[in-house]
Parts: sequence; C-alpha cells; structure tokens
Amino acid sequence: MSELKKAIGPWSMIALGTAGVIGSMWLYLGSKFFAAFGAGGTILGMALGTLLAFCVAKAYSELASRFPRAGGEIVYAYVAGGSTLSFIVGWLLIGAYGGMVAFYVAAAGELLTTVFPGLETIPLYTVGGETVYAPILAIGVTLTLLILVLNWFGISIGAIVQLVLFVVMLGLGFVVGVVVSGAGHIKIPGPAFDPNLKEVASPPLAVIAFLLPAFAFLSGFGVVAVLAEEVNAPAKLLGKIVGWSVLLAGGFYVVVLTATAFVIPWRETAALKNGTIEAFEVAGFPTIALMAFLIGVLGIITTFIAVFAASSRLMLALARVKLLPPFFGKVHEETRVPRNALLSTTAIGLGLGWLGPGALTWLLNVGGVYIGVVWAITVWCFYRVRKTHRDVEPPYKVRFAWVPASGALAALIVILGGLIPGLPLSLKWPFEYLIFIGWVLLGFLLYWFSPRTGSKEEHLNSLLGDNTAH
Repeated sequence: MSELKKAIGPWSMIALGTAGVIGSMWLYLGSKFFAAFGAGGTILGMALGTLLAFCVAKAYSELASRFPRAGGEIVYAYVAGGSTLSFIVGWLLIGAYGGMVAFYVAAAGELLTTVFPGLETIPLYTVGGETVYAPILAIGVTLTLLILVLNWFGISIGAIVQLVLFVVMLGLGFVVGVVVSGAGHIKIPGPAFDPNLKEVASPPLAVIAFLLPAFAFLSGFGVVAVLAEEVNAPAKLLGKIVGWSVLLAGGFYVVVLTATAFVIPWRETAALKNGTIEAFEVAGFPTIALMAFLIGVLGIITTFIAVFAASSRLMLALARVKLLPPFFGKVHEETRVPRNALLSTTAIGLGLGWLGPGALTWLLNVGGVYIGVVWAITVWCFYRVRKTHRDVEPPYKVRFAWVPASGALAALIVILGGLIPGLPLSLKWPFEYLIFIGWVLLGFLLYWFSPRTGSKEEHLNSLLGDNTAH
C-alpha cells in the first residue's frame, strides 16, 4: 500500500484549513448577496451558517482523530456504512471541490478586472449572461497550472507557501479592520432588510435562504480531514484544528461583510459590481480597497492550494477501495504524491472553468447541496462509529454528543430546500439542476463500472493503514 508522507506541520494545517475556507468570493459576490438577501440576511445567515458548520465540524474532529487518513469523509463512510455510501460521499465531494477549482479558474482573472478593467478584451463567448474574455480565461488557466506545479513535488512546499500567504492575509485583514473602524467615515446602513429584495423579502427567510451559499463558503474545513494522513501532529490536536478552522474563517467573513455593510449604506453596495472592493473605493478609502483586493488575491491562491490538494486525495481514497480505477491511486515513489489524481483534478478544473463568471453562482449553489449531503452523512457516521467502537476512546472526544446532530438537521433542511423547486433556497432552473443531475448520473455510471474487487478487509487495510486494528 502506498502511504503519503507526513509533511504538514500543525501551523501549516491550520493555515490550510482556515485559508481553505477563506477565498475571494466575498469580495465581489457581496453586491449580489446584498441585493438578493439584504445585509441582514447575508451577515446573519453567515453567522448562523458558521455556528451550524461548527456543530458539524465537531463530528469531523472526533472522526479525524480516530482515523487520520487520506480521504476523510470517504474513510468514515466506508467504516460506518460500506462501499456504496463511501462512493456517494467521495463523488459528491469531488464534485464540490472540483467545482471550487473550476470556480477559481474563472474567479482569478475576474478579480483582477476590478483593478485592471482592460483585461476585459477579446470576447470569446457568453455563458449565463456573462462574457468570457480571452485574457481572463488565460489567467485562470495559468494559475491552475502553477498550483499543479506547486503540488507536483510534494505537499510540504504548498503547505509552507500556504502558511506564509495566510499570515500575510490575516495581517492585511487586521489593518483593514483597524483603519475602517477608526476612520470616522462609517455610514449608517439603514434597515438590515428590504421588502423589495430580489430573492426573499421576509427577514427570517432571507437568513435561512443564505445558508446554501454560506455552507459552500464554509465547506473548506473538510480539507483538514481529507489531508489528515499527511499531518505531522498528534491526533488530538488534529481534531481541534478542524473546529478552529471553521470559527476563524466564519468570524473573518462576518467581520468583513459587516464592515462592507457599514462603510457605505448597503443598498448602494448592492447596486455595485464588485462588492467590498468597490464599496471601500466609493467610501473614499482607495488604500483599503487595494488591501481588500490583495486579500482577495491571496484568498484565491490559498483556497486554490487547499482545495486542489484535497480533491486529489479524495480520488486516491476512492481508488484505494477500488471504487475508482487504480490509475487514480498511484503514488509517486520519491515525492509520495498522487500525481495522477493531481492531473485529474486539473482536468476537472479546466474542463469546467471555461464556463466563466456566469457559472460562478451555479457551481457555488450546487456545491452547497453536495456539501449538505456529505455533512449529514458524516454526522450519521459519527454516531455509528461511536456505537461500533464504543470500547475504543478517540484521541479527541466531543463532549456534548447532541451538537453534531443540530448541524446535520440544518444540513438536511438546506438539502431539501435546495432540491425542491419554488422554495427560497431552491436551485435555479435549468442550469443548476442540470449540473446536479448530470453529476449524479455520471457518478452512477462510474460506480456501476468501477472495479470493486477485493474483500472488505483488504479495503479497510488500504484505507486505514496502521489504524486497521483500531
């Protein structure tokens, strides 16, 4: 069995987990979210989403400390429910993480247009009412290939880069917060909700409706579980890092969105194109706007690194139990890196990334449904494993066993709300439903034709390594 190298230190793992959640979407999607859900729906929805995600993360914390192996949720699902459940979890996660990679293929160049509008030249085609420009697409492709190179020779290089960029990003965020809070130019935002909102006028529904994109925003904490095999840290500390990642990232989002709502009246921000960056510019803080832009650039790179690495490890885990062809499970002998899986992740990102900015919210919303399903299943695995392994104390144990269940209940509500047409959370027809249905059908075909050879004992040995007896 090919083992991965333990090359990620505790601080780098915190950076991978937290920065894997903090991206750049909040910079320019803030305008769209304020227009659709109001400042109140967006900020309170993100706060509620953070709390619920933290409840789910507690289940991840205990399971990751029990089974610190590549693939995270795939491992837990196989131990608790077998191969079919494991494949469902893995395939949905590959769809969610692959969608995030594709998102950043499109988002990298789109973010740069806020400072360099001249990039919007040489139009190629239009998707979802948005034009895809050659320079913007080329930037996304180039960044994707650079991330591939960064991961090609070992995750330790990417982890060090991630830690440095994360520290710089937090430093910039601190400066932005201090300057804005002491500037004396804060505008009264007015009522937090508006009866004329695009999506939902009712304040409670606006908060609940924002949970779907909020879950997609916060989904990156699972990176810690997926990369657990490569973490050089005690299992108990690994469990704690999962929860820290959610709270740090969610708190960052809430603070920045709140500052954006106050720097100018949020209805004015809702009418802008580029959210936070443009709001600070309009408010007369060009330096702060530039800092926000730099945070966004760093956020793209750090999230890209984390999600890119995690997606490849998901493919590796499915290949270990013969649910994907052995090609995906091959590990390079010298670097201990699953290079074939990295190439496959690149192919998914580039294959979907050409859709451009018009598809950004499609991928985000569909990914939110995928993540909701995985969260609910993982919480079930938490209780199942507790029952089947009651005689083995985990290194990190959740004190209040009811906490993960509350997060799973919210995840189930979001799933139903996303899939049932006509509700505030429902996916948009036709594109989001078609993406969801197409991915499920493709997964069904892959599972039907997957090798599925070997016994369950052999698969557990491959998945769990030294933890098999445990």
